[in-house]
Amino acid sequence: MQVLYEDNHIIIVSKTTGEIVQGDKTGDKPLSETVKQYIKEAYAKPGDVFLGVVHRLDRPVFGLVLFARTSKALSRLNAMFANGEVKKKYWAIVKDMPPQSEGTLTHWLVRNEKQNKSYAYDHEVPHHQIRCQLAKMGCPIKGDLKYGAKRSNPDGSISLLSHSMQLIHPVSKKEIVVEAPLPNDNLWRSFHL
Repeated sequence: MQVLYEDNHIIIVSKTTGEIVQGDKTGDKPLSETVKQYIKEAYAKPGDVFLGVVHRLDRPVFGLVLFARTSKALSRLNAMFANGEVKKKYWAIVKDMPPQSEGTLTHWLVRNEKQNKSYAYDHEVPHHQIRCQLAKMGCPIKGDLKYGAKRSNPDGSISLLSHSMQLIHPVSKKEIVVEAPLPNDNLWRSFHL
């Protein structure tokens, strides 16, 4: 975990592959607990530390994760995400070039809980997920066996990076723009612009 932005209300960190954002049935220590421990030690906080999970990234994905440090920030950030006011950009290394080099992926997804997988449709159904959408276009993400890649990446990651985040601070109302560092991988470094 690398802290990229922090103040009294929010903290943005760069997550590495393999980390889970919040606890799950595996019992692995989640990133949220690592961030709480960081805050507790960095600011000599006694007792429990408040940290609100605003959004998640899948375990094999690298990149930016935003947490709320106050309940006021959490409720405002939840509303901002629901209203599409937080702009996130992803970089992905995919099997083939998508039909358009830039643009918006528009599919409707349905999650199959038993398979722990989403399916993309061309007609309206709720949900969205870039991994499933790229696979639907015939461009599975490198290393993403779940969505059609032929081989896994050696470290178990997939070549998807939550690269940048832009938002208006939920309390100060100042614009915040943060970029994640590239994964420590020669292939990613070769694409750096």
